[in-house]
Amino acid sequence: MDKRQFLFGLLFASLLGGIIALGGYKLMEPERPGYPLAIDNQNIRYSSFTMDTSEVVIPQGLNFVFASKIVTPAVVHIRTMYEAQSANRGGAQGPFDELFRDYFDGQSPQGRQSAGSGSGVIISEDGYIITNNHVVDKADEIEVVLNDNQSYKGKVIGTDSQTDIALVKIEANNLPTVKMGNSDKIQIGEWVLAVGSPFGDNFRSTVTAGIVSAKGRNINIIRDKNNLQIESFIQTDAVVNPGNSGGPLVNTKGELVGINTAIATPTGTYAGYSFAVPATLVKKVVADLKEFGVVQRALLGINIRDVDSKLNEEEDLGVLEGVYVIAVQEDRAADEAGIEKGDVIIAVDDQKVTKTAELQEKVALHRPGDKIKVNLIRGGKEKTVYAVLKNTLGTTNTVASSNNFVIAGASFEDVSKKEKEKLELEGGVKIVKLEKGKWKDAGLKEGFIITGIDKRKINNVEDLSSLLTRTAPGDGILIEGIYPNGEKAYYGIGW
Repeated sequence: MDKRQFLFGLLFASLLGGIIALGGYKLMEPERPGYPLAIDNQNIRYSSFTMDTSEVVIPQGLNFVFASKIVTPAVVHIRTMYEAQSANRGGAQGPFDELFRDYFDGQSPQGRQSAGSGSGVIISEDGYIITNNHVVDKADEIEVVLNDNQSYKGKVIGTDSQTDIALVKIEANNLPTVKMGNSDKIQIGEWVLAVGSPFGDNFRSTVTAGIVSAKGRNINIIRDKNNLQIESFIQTDAVVNPGNSGGPLVNTKGELVGINTAIATPTGTYAGYSFAVPATLVKKVVADLKEFGVVQRALLGINIRDVDSKLNEEEDLGVLEGVYVIAVQEDRAADEAGIEKGDVIIAVDDQKVTKTAELQEKVALHRPGDKIKVNLIRGGKEKTVYAVLKNTLGTTNTVASSNNFVIAGASFEDVSKKEKEKLELEGGVKIVKLEKGKWKDAGLKEGFIITGIDKRKINNVEDLSSLLTRTAPGDGILIEGIYPNGEKAYYGIGW
């Protein structure tokens, strides 16, 4: 064996030994939980790697790029200022406060200016913008910042606390807009995008994607002392955080299907689910605010609850889905249509309803005076009735922003903005005409402003009507208020 052959054999033996040693180590190495044993995909890159999107094949209907490009220019950032207010600025309070809030700097000391932040979406070229009521509620100043950084002063056209929708206007023209979609057609499992300004200025025009997780979701977040809130949220798993409030939820066509409003969270930030007011309801509310300044609230006049297996068994209903009628209010739409206590409503205008949130949404899409078809089950048999919806005052008339209400010889209307500022009132109802009846007999005079009844605030005639129509004959009520000269007074009336 010559020297060359010896060296070649030594090298071969070394390589063979190394291979055997390495193989033995791999065979003996214990598996480490949570770590992949091998990576076969040679296309894996670090997160800084930029991929050419022209090579990506996106299935038809999942083009997030298209939807993002046409929606983002029409999404605005809303800044609000509150003069001399404490951290609790008058928005939603209570156990769901973290669930139901915009991105708010509520740490300003008493007496100093504080600020809030939210989102909105432009729906008309001349500057009408949809946002949440809780984004602009009681704001002293509103600044609207467009996607191209132009800034405008915003004016509130109208708000609706019962759906948490507000309409804001800026003086501008030729603005980009988002097309209104049909949220009734959106399906569970469908892809949607949320656009807004989470956590304020630094993350403006952020786009996130998710699917529709549920529809007709009632999360008991909107509070209304007259129990007239409408909750029929679209639930999604698109990431939404404080500051996204008021921003659009759109489908893959870039059509508006909802207004992002709330998140389910134990921490105050996104934890898995977000909720949006459906676009069909938003469209109706916005049309009312634009035309009348207030929402035209249409009611059946019933107390209701969801049907479940326990109720079905107790009442022998014969159904497991639907809306059970607990009580029918006298002389209201349901009463006049022949709906009775114990009925189970299963459809409105041939659209199936399985729970109270769905029924409330279907009715809320109408105005007072509209006739709706109601399918119900009574005694195990299906029945159809037609109801002419009424407003909170018990009439079929549309109401103006300064509602007028007449009851027991007295005519009431909302307190004017000028009087509220003069007397430092949040709201109230003024007696504008007084004739013979309970009010005059109790000593009240024309001009008196009712601010509370039985320690419940009365902000407008809708509050007054709702409370009095639920007061039983013979009950006594305590009225508190103030006269235009600043004199406070209290009266007792036997109703």
